[in-house]
Amino acid sequence: MRLLAMPVLLVAALPLVGGRPLDHPHRPRFHFTPERNFMNDPNGLVYLDGEYHLFYQHNPFGDTWGHMSWGHAVSRDLVRWQHLPVALREEDGIMVFSGSAVQDHRNTSGLCGGKGDACLVAVYTGHTATRQTQNLAASQDRGRTWTKYAGNPVLDIGSKDFRDPRVFWHQPTGRWIMVVSLAEERKIRFYGSSDLKRWIHLSDFGPEGYTKGQWECPDLFELVVEGDPARKRWVLDVDVNPGAPLGGSADQYFVGSFDGTTFRNDNPKDLVLWADHGKDFYASLSWSDLPPSDPRRVWIGWMSNWQYANQDPTSPWRGMLTVPRALRLRALSEGLRLIQEPVAELRSLRGSRFSLPAREVGGSVPLELKGDALEITAEFAAGSATSFGLTVRKGVDEETRIGYAVPSAEVFVDRRRSGATSFSPDFSGRHAGALPVEAGRVRLHVLVDRSSIEVFAGGGRTVITDRIFPDPASQGVELWAEGGSASLVSFEAWSLD
Repeated sequence: MRLLAMPVLLVAALPLVGGRPLDHPHRPRFHFTPERNFMNDPNGLVYLDGEYHLFYQHNPFGDTWGHMSWGHAVSRDLVRWQHLPVALREEDGIMVFSGSAVQDHRNTSGLCGGKGDACLVAVYTGHTATRQTQNLAASQDRGRTWTKYAGNPVLDIGSKDFRDPRVFWHQPTGRWIMVVSLAEERKIRFYGSSDLKRWIHLSDFGPEGYTKGQWECPDLFELVVEGDPARKRWVLDVDVNPGAPLGGSADQYFVGSFDGTTFRNDNPKDLVLWADHGKDFYASLSWSDLPPSDPRRVWIGWMSNWQYANQDPTSPWRGMLTVPRALRLRALSEGLRLIQEPVAELRSLRGSRFSLPAREVGGSVPLELKGDALEITAEFAAGSATSFGLTVRKGVDEETRIGYAVPSAEVFVDRRRSGATSFSPDFSGRHAGALPVEAGRVRLHVLVDRSSIEVFAGGGRTVITDRIFPDPASQGVELWAEGGSASLVSFEAWSLD
């Protein structure tokens, strides 16, 4: 989490679409936002008794960063969210910074009551101007109310840049593992504990990868390699701010091994792997304690950038999250790489369907399809074109272009004419990620919401996440090709309600 009273429930007082309040033209239809005031990092993602818990960095008193506390919402399907009261509040001059939550199944912490029952335990960073420490809070009523541990802090190394603990149970070594950032040192530190209260230092990782900004918000999890169930590797996700290549903040990851004590990177120390190539993906965190019937690893990220997070032109809230994404590892010629795709539950939002037959595309081709909340899948063959793709949120003097540049072999989102951009000199731009043509084809899976674009290209191999702030009337969709023609192989779209 980057340094820089009860919420008022407005659901019944606002116009609703799909059960969500739409009190502003940029309020998304299917992405999570707070009902009001500022939000940033997702925190404490945990599953319990049929509910996905989402906590998040939240200012209960204003729409810019400050008074950090944990906001709270729950869902039974990762799509529709119920807002709950603030879970953990800033108290006694100590802000509640980012962290994680776990089910303490065997009451190892002793915080679950006297009968050995399970409970939820949150592990979070307590922040003051001079020190950051790791702390506990427990809930015995399914996350509805929380009690901070009287013995806090449980970990204090006397540092002002020691934050964002990710905690999980490591079955092979039979202990809790904490993954926490030494932000200014560009290191991730690993601790072990039997009871969540007493922690021993195990090892450090870094600096490796991208080291020009502070390291924050780590996550660590094991994934199966796609198509090879017997092969597993660990992914260490680390956020960087400031100084990422596009400016501001971004999300990198490492692939390697973890033996319960040490993480070892499979790749050269200077290799940088970005989880997302847009400008608005940060502080990603995955859900813990998914049931055995659900083998997925699912994460979600904050959809903004610290360069302009306090200036987003929205009201009465500021900040939103990506859609939940299912993760895999794929073996490519260059090595194992992270694959992201929207969770299947989002298909429940699909409304009317629109499709096109195969055709040649040259120049700009307006479609009958329109909307401010769409899911689009399109497959192209390049033909003679030097670039091709889709235009969404098209209006008078406004458009957001999603395309593929053949000479540079990259997919891109161009939001330079996407609508409101003048609120920050760092907002406007074109953002791209490498994507080779596979079997002569380029596949795009695009989610358009009222103020966001998420592109999953090549089956989730290259992902671009960007905010946009168009005029509500800008709802057109076009196909386009430049420098020649391209072949549209398939095209399907759905309105998302």
